Amino acid sequence: MNSLNTEAFTLFGQHILWSDAIGNSFGLVALALGRRRSLWSWPVQFLSGLILFGAFYGNLTGSAGKQAVVMVVALYGWWRWNRDRGTSADGHIAPRFATWRERAAMIAAAAAGTVAVALLFKAYPHLSWDPWPDAYIFVGTVVAMYAQARGMVEFWFAWLLVDLVGVPLNFANGYAFSGFVYVIYGALVLWGMRDWWLRSRRGPRPALEGAPA
Repeated sequence: MNSLNTEAFTLFGQHILWSDAIGNSFGLVALALGRRRSLWSWPVQFLSGLILFGAFYGNLTGSAGKQAVVMVVALYGWWRWNRDRGTSADGHIAPRFATWRERAAMIAAAAAGTVAVALLFKAYPHLSWDPWPDAYIFVGTVVAMYAQARGMVEFWFAWLLVDLVGVPLNFANGYAFSGFVYVIYGALVLWGMRDWWLRSRRGPRPALEGAPA
């Protein structure tokens, strides 16, 4: 993994690490596979998280911790989609809109989680250079991936909100390639959002409120 933390190229005066370039490229592939509702989105996301963990470890410890959580959620997503992918005629996960209860729960979890993680980062400054935006991205990523694992169209909205902070934060911290990748994420998110939105209108009705996870 250390060999991946060497410079790959220079972009607009910023040095790009192999781990940053490769890990984020896999992240783009994972998101594109997510739009197609492919089960392979999850192992590719796991691999992306593993490589980026190596890129951030020892430098941005909070970002490395986020990648560890991403890998755990990727395993959950793999399990969930394996279980639920037979709910649509084409053998893939059937997109649906979240219930109002699910939306409220995710918003509440995102708000509480952001505050809790930001306070942790502030208490241990070596974990993050920018506690509040780092916490926002950390928690927002987990919420987005959870919603994706549940087949919710809202996961695209969550990713878009993460992108709005992720782009300037990565550029400010010297991870130029990550910043550019977040810009591409934004385009993929809008594309995927439209696809899942339309499919949700043709698929089965949303699950009943309060249904078990």
